Amino acid sequence: MPLWRSWHRPLVLFSAAMAAVTVVSAVGLLVDDRVMVGAPIWAKPFKFAVSFIAYGLSLAWMLSALDRGRRAGADARPHPAGAKRRTGRGVAWWAGTVVAAASLVEMLIITGQVIRGKRSHFNYQTPFDEALFDAMAVSVVVLWLGTVVIAVLLLRARLADRPSAWAMRCGIVIALAGAAIGFLMTQPAPGQRRGESPVVGAHSVGVADGGPSMPLTGWSTTGGDLRIPHFFGMHALQLLPLLVMALMALAPRFARLADARTQLRLVLVGSGAYAALFALLTWQALRGQPLLRPDGTTLTTAVLITLAAATGTWAALRSPRRTPTTTSTTTTTTAPPTATTPQHKNEHKNEHKAANEQENANETPNTNTNTNTNETTDKNQKAGATA
Repeated sequence: MPLWRSWHRPLVLFSAAMAAVTVVSAVGLLVDDRVMVGAPIWAKPFKFAVSFIAYGLSLAWMLSALDRGRRAGADARPHPAGAKRRTGRGVAWWAGTVVAAASLVEMLIITGQVIRGKRSHFNYQTPFDEALFDAMAVSVVVLWLGTVVIAVLLLRARLADRPSAWAMRCGIVIALAGAAIGFLMTQPAPGQRRGESPVVGAHSVGVADGGPSMPLTGWSTTGGDLRIPHFFGMHALQLLPLLVMALMALAPRFARLADARTQLRLVLVGSGAYAALFALLTWQALRGQPLLRPDGTTLTTAVLITLAAATGTWAALRSPRRTPTTTSTTTTTTAPPTATTPQHKNEHKNEHKAANEQENANETPNTNTNTNTNETTDKNQKAGATA
C-alpha cells in the first residue's frame, strides 16, 4: 500500500477539495475582471486554496508519522495474556478532523463572498456580512486550537527519526505563531470603530488596505503588511521538513550529512534562524515598514541573524573530535602479597632446596672434567722433564 494512503484521510480529502478550488479560482482570475480591495476578486480564494493544500497535506503526513510512532510504542510494550490492544481513532485523528472541518468552513465563506461580490474579511457592512465574518473568525480559532493539540502530541511523541521529529515540532510551533498574526489583523485600524465602521480590521500597517502592492502576493509596497509574517510563519510547516529531505538527499555525496546527529544540529540551527527571521518580519511589519524598503536597524538585525546562522552551520558541520589513540605497552605488574602460613613456608623451602640440588648436580660433571684435565696435563709435563 502506498505510504500516502496511511495519511490522515479527512485532511487528504480536504486538500483534494482545495485543489479543485484552486482550478476554479484560476479560471475565475482569467474570466472575471472584478476587483476587490485593489486586487482581482478571485485572487484571495486562489491563494488561500494553494496555502491550504500545503497546510493540509503537511498535517496529514505529520499525523501519519505520529500514528506510526504510537503503534511502534504500543507493539514494544508487553500486553497481558488475553488483553486487547487499543485500536480506533485517538486524539490525533480527531484533532486533524477538526482542523479539516474548520478550514473547510473558512473556505466556503471566502468563496461564497467572492461569488456574491462582497468582501470576506473585516466586513461589517450588513448584519449578514458581519455574521459570516464572525463565523469565519470562530472557524479560524477552532483551526488554531486543533493545530495546538497536534503540536502538543508531536512534542510529547517519541519518534525514532530525531531530525524529522524536531523539524516537525519546530515547524508546527512556528506555524502556530504565524497563524496567530491573523488575530492582530482583526484589531481596529486608526479611524475604525466597532459597531460604526463598515470595515473593522486591516492587514496593512501605516497605510490603508488596497494601495500599491507587489505583484502576485499583493503585499503592500508603501507600508507594513502583516500578511508577510503570517505567510512566512505558517509555511515553516513545510519548509523545515523540506530541509531534512534536502539533507537526506545530499547525504550520499557528503559523508558528514549522513550522520543523524549532524542532521539534527542543522535542523535546530535552521529552525532557530527561521524563528528569528519570522520575528524580524513581524517587527518590520508592525513598524509600518515595507518588505522591500528596510531601514538600517532591520538590515543590521538581518545581518546578525545571517552571521549567527552561518556560525551555527559551521559548528554543526565541524568534524567531531577524535579521541587520541593510545599504544599498548607491556607493563610488569607485581602480584599482591598473600598471607603466608607455616605450610606455605615449608613448601617454599622444599622448592628452594630442590632447585639448589639441581644446580649442584649440573656443576658436578664440569668439576670432574676439569680435574681430570689438570691431572693429565701434570703427567705429560713430568714425562717431558724425564726425557
